[in-house]
Amino acid sequence: MTDLIGRLGSEFGTRIADKWASLLVLSGAAFLAVCAAANVLGQTHALDVRRLIDWISAAAADPAATTAGGQVVLAAAVLVAASATGVAARALGSAIERTALAAGWRSWPALPRAIAARQVDRRRTRWDAAHQEYSDAWTAAAKARALGQPHDPEPRLAALRRRAAVALEQPQRPTWSGDRIHAVAVRLRRDHRLELDRTWPHLWLILPEQQRAEVVAARTALTRAAQLGAWAILYLPVAFAWWPSGLIALVLGATAFRGFRTAVDGYALLVEAAVRLHARDLSQQLGVACDGALPTDFGDRLGDLLGSAPPVAPTDRPER
Repeated sequence: MTDLIGRLGSEFGTRIADKWASLLVLSGAAFLAVCAAANVLGQTHALDVRRLIDWISAAAADPAATTAGGQVVLAAAVLVAASATGVAARALGSAIERTALAAGWRSWPALPRAIAARQVDRRRTRWDAAHQEYSDAWTAAAKARALGQPHDPEPRLAALRRRAAVALEQPQRPTWSGDRIHAVAVRLRRDHRLELDRTWPHLWLILPEQQRAEVVAARTALTRAAQLGAWAILYLPVAFAWWPSGLIALVLGATAFRGFRTAVDGYALLVEAAVRLHARDLSQQLGVACDGALPTDFGDRLGDLLGSAPPVAPTDRPER
């Protein structure tokens, strides 16, 4: 579902991708600068700014860098290297994003799939325990209200927070982010028997321009956070030659982790809100009016309208 929504970004996605490509080149140039500093300073002179300045001055005074041809070649080499590094970071970011969302973890190779399955089991055990605590606290509060007795809501709210920290719905994926996206489909299926994979492509085409832009922006923020995590991974090995690169990797990694979870939550909220607000509009566009609140079987009705008849077997063999 996530990949499908991402592909439906149309012209918004194209514009943002162009801007993001230019940012990757700048990020690649910054990475090359850190690699150069690591090569010059090393661990022994890690913070020796004067040594770095002297090296830059000597490189700038080199005859190869003072001629127009040399400068063109140098600029082209830096641009190509920065672009290549940016492409590598983009590919790594895509891998991080797919792994973090874990939409198809059941089709992963045997070892990663086994690790993911154990993680799902652990998260589900934690979620079930928190859910039981919440249910017990809710039952106790309901009895207290029925008897007119005072009750403290904090135990129930604390259990609710512990459950939400694991997942909003019972875990089906090995990560919080994956389950946050999956929770949208679970809720819509439970509330209205609505299949998000089937509904979303049609709904996307009728969303107002502003709301489509907001969804694309949220999806892009998710991708940007994954790319930031990729840069953190790329900076980490450089720390073996220059320890400040490790600090850069740590800051980037922490920012990426927090930003990714925030972006996933915002994206999931927007998608669910868009479906709940405009599913009725889609039904009306298909010629079926739906007044009032969405009924429980709304998804069944909409699915019949969106579905396609199965292929009919030919009665006669085609001529050869």
